[in-house]
Amino acid sequence: MALNNQTLVTEFILQGFSENPHLEIFFFCLFLFFCALALIGNSLIIASVWVTSGLHTPMYFFLINLALLDIVCMTTVVPKLLENLVEEKKAISFVGCMTQVYVFSWALGSELLLFTAMAYDRYVAICWPLHYSTLMNKNICGVLVTGLWIMGGLNSGMHIAMLVQLSFCGPNVIDHFFCEIPPILPLSCSSTKVNEVMTLVTDLLLGGTNLFLTIMSYGFIIANILKIRSEEGKKRAFSTCSSHLMVVTIYYFAVFCAYISPSADYSPEKGKAVAVLYTTLSPAVNPLIYTLRNKDVKAALRKLLVRWFSF
Repeated sequence: MALNNQTLVTEFILQGFSENPHLEIFFFCLFLFFCALALIGNSLIIASVWVTSGLHTPMYFFLINLALLDIVCMTTVVPKLLENLVEEKKAISFVGCMTQVYVFSWALGSELLLFTAMAYDRYVAICWPLHYSTLMNKNICGVLVTGLWIMGGLNSGMHIAMLVQLSFCGPNVIDHFFCEIPPILPLSCSSTKVNEVMTLVTDLLLGGTNLFLTIMSYGFIIANILKIRSEEGKKRAFSTCSSHLMVVTIYYFAVFCAYISPSADYSPEKGKAVAVLYTTLSPAVNPLIYTLRNKDVKAALRKLLVRWFSF
């Protein structure tokens, strides 16, 4: 990655939660707990689905990819945050900062696309059950997942290519706990209008289009569920998509609050609070949502744990 010759800043200072220094030990313990919970929870989901042949279906294939993306989000942000909470100098190199932006944006964009694929999977399963094995075969699922990882990478690559063309000649203090586009743009001493417009446009296209498709899928799903005569049948059908709907609602709320606003209106306090949702809380809570509301996953986890502890 070639850096612009006009870039004078070689490192950034991540201010993080330094406005509350007396709470840094509390924040360290809190984020360490969320990190451990996310890594253990998502790893258990991946392992349980992997070793349970009965879960080798499109829905759980997408769930494995969601767990992988949650792990990427968590490990891209939290380790550096924990380091800065105990270090006096809360610095990150320019290249390290740009790398963090790229990887995190890649995971974030891919996750939005994955939510749409998961909604489509539930739509086909509930509205077209007789055609499910044809419409959601292994090849189609593989193409969908490969495509969303590639599109997430291309979207992130475009943003980072535009970001490294900016000049950063001071100040270099990022009022955030990790490198993200909204709090970085105000630090540039060159015009960021193009970056702001492209960030808004691509986020509206990526986030807005996927949100529309997800809402449309669930509109058809809910309409189809209401046609089911038995209450037990309605509960069973709704239980297969309620967990995904909860996760999507939390995620879209956080992402839109963080990214769909011009940099001039960026609020560090709001940015940090919202970022906690999609960088730490969501990856930690997602495994709990999917396991506590899914009997198949809970059964697979029990078998996996019994197998491990029997050695």
